[in-house]
Parts: sequence; structure tokens; C-alpha cells
Amino acid sequence: MQGDFCCTGVFFTKGIAGLAFEHYIYKNQKKLRCGYTTGSCAAIAARGAVRLLLTGKAGPSETIVTPSGVRVCAELLDCARGADFAQCAVRKDGGDDPDATDGALIYARAEKAPGAGVSVEGGKGVGRVTKKGLDQPVGAAAINRVPRRMILLEAERAGREAGYPGGLRIVISVPEGEKIAAKTFNPRLGIEGGISILGTSGIVEPMSEQAMADSIRLELSRLRVDGRSGAVLTPGNYGADFLKERFGALLPLTVKCSNFFGATLDNAVQLGFERILVVGHIGKLVKLAAGIMNTHSRWADARMEILTAHAALCGAPRAALREVMDSATCDAALEVLGRERLVRPVMESVMEKIGFHLSRRVGCGVRAEAVMFSNGYGLLGETTGADGLIRELTEES
Repeated sequence: MQGDFCCTGVFFTKGIAGLAFEHYIYKNQKKLRCGYTTGSCAAIAARGAVRLLLTGKAGPSETIVTPSGVRVCAELLDCARGADFAQCAVRKDGGDDPDATDGALIYARAEKAPGAGVSVEGGKGVGRVTKKGLDQPVGAAAINRVPRRMILLEAERAGREAGYPGGLRIVISVPEGEKIAAKTFNPRLGIEGGISILGTSGIVEPMSEQAMADSIRLELSRLRVDGRSGAVLTPGNYGADFLKERFGALLPLTVKCSNFFGATLDNAVQLGFERILVVGHIGKLVKLAAGIMNTHSRWADARMEILTAHAALCGAPRAALREVMDSATCDAALEVLGRERLVRPVMESVMEKIGFHLSRRVGCGVRAEAVMFSNGYGLLGETTGADGLIRELTEES
């Protein structure tokens, strides 16, 4: 190693591989290195490409502030400038939680465009959406809303800094994207030809299962030490945002459980919690209706099978059942159910089974209820005693 240095408030180590992201989290006294998302890579590359296009110069690295507030400084690679374009690449760093995209080069090509504003497009190796219900419309590049906004903001910022008032066209590409995508769920989801550019926070936190489970138990323990007898469990950011919007008073009781519903419920019972509310997006919670208590897709992905079974119980015609089974996302399945006017009965049926499996898991003497929502449809359903439990927990918080 050639020494440590700080890039705009974030520390990195410089070696023969360039910059290594040195943002850490601690879980159960273990130090785990975070990574950054494909969305952050694309935004950094876009900033570098615009600066190179407009000024003729690109630094060795660029820095952005992610939606989570963490600064990321990454090395610019394979920079090039032609008569009417400039490009830069950033290498994806998954930290201590590498996935199929770890190490991939994410490119941004910048060109001047007529008028004002910035357009963001997908090039080679970025998937195309072929099914309804995903973050982007059918036919669009699979660059999700948050990273798309990040790319826009960084391109605009670089343009302003260069004193350029005109329009810009940004094309994101991943040369190995199609090959990488074969190792992901993209083909099953209806995203063809490459990977998705993803990320809601801009940061990838390590998913060491034992570290995560220990961290969740520690959070529950702290609630008990504070004298709490009730807890609210939610998988992640979507659930936390829904809680903040609908049940803000419950936030002090909230613990993020990731995919580990079963282990978290077990820990809550062992620690003496008497009332547990589970709040989550349908994409996670629907699995509980089949008793699947680890909702990570590598353990089980029976979402459409579950929805199809409950739709059949509610009298959906065979053609609609086939559409539900073939849906890429839960929102797409809900669209089919909506057309058949079956959303409410199917959700009631699903929630009944979720309530059954929660009660079976926690056993006698502990109340467990659930609230399920979707980003597109809002509140979808709740178990029988959820309203009463929400009132009680609101008073406790």
C-alpha cells in the first residue's frame, strides 16, 4: 500500500488497484466494508464524462454525495474524448457483499444535445424492460428512478460548473452487462439484454447473515432495555418510508429485519416482546403467506405461486391465473387482479394466511399482526387485529 488519503471527507486506500471505498459499518463488533451501487457508478462516470466533454480535462477521480448522504469517491477509468463525445467508466465495488455486478465497468458517454436539460439512456449491456410492473415502463432502459435522478443531477452539476447552458445526452453502458445479467433474476423479471442500474441509497451494506441477525437482536434488546413490550418489524427502506408516511409515531419502535423474519420473530419472543407488528412491501410479505420466513430470493421466490393460489381460491378465471403466474412483479400481478376486481378478496385471503403463520411462529402469549403495501397501490391489507395493535403501539411509543 502506498498510504492513506482522504477524498472529500471519505477515506480511501490507494494501491495498485486504485481507489478502494473505505466506508464501514459495524455489526456485532464486526467491521464490514460497504460498497456502492451500479447507480452510484453511473452517476460518477456521468459527472466525469460531462466534465471531460466540456473542459477537455478529467481528474483521476470524481466524488458524489449519495442519497444516503455518504460521499463516494471513485477512480475514473478508460476516459476518452472525441469530436462530439466524451466517456468515462467506474468499476463497481460491492464491498464485503459482492454480487454478480462486482468489478463490472459502468460507462457513461456524454454528448451535447439541442435545447436544455439532460436525457439519460441505456446503451450496450443495460437491460430493456419487456414486462409491465417494473420500476421503468416497457421499452425503457432498466435504469431505475433513483439512479436515473442521480445521473441527471451529476450531469447537470458538472454542466453548471463548466458554465455550459445547453442540453446533454448521457448514455450508460456496461460492456459485460449481458453476460452478467445471465447470473441475475433479470431474464425472469422481464429485463432483457443486460443488467439493471439500481440502488435506492447509493450504498451497498454488507449482508453477512450472522452479522445481520446479531445486529437485529441487538436492536431488539435495546428496545427491551428501554422498557418496550412492543416492536415494529420492517424489511428495509420501503417499509420504513411507508411507516414514516402512515404511522410516523411507530418509528421509535421500528427495527429493520431485512429478510430474516423468522429469526427476528424468534428473537423478539425470546427477549420478552408481547406485541409485534410486521409492516412490509408485498414483494417480501406475500412470502409469509406460505410460511417462508427467510424472504431472500435465493431461499425461495414463490410470490406468483402464492398470489395465483389465492386468486384461484377467490374464483379468478383460468386465463387470469395464468397471467398472474407469469407476472414479473407483484404490482403487475395486482394489475391483473384489479382487472378482475379481485384485489380486495385476494389480499384478504393472503393476509389471513400471513396472520396464521405469524401466530404459529410466535406461539401463545404473543400477538403478531401485519400490514402489507405496494408502492403502486398503497395499503393492500392487514391482519384482523392490526388496527388495534397499531393503536396500542402508538400509545406506547
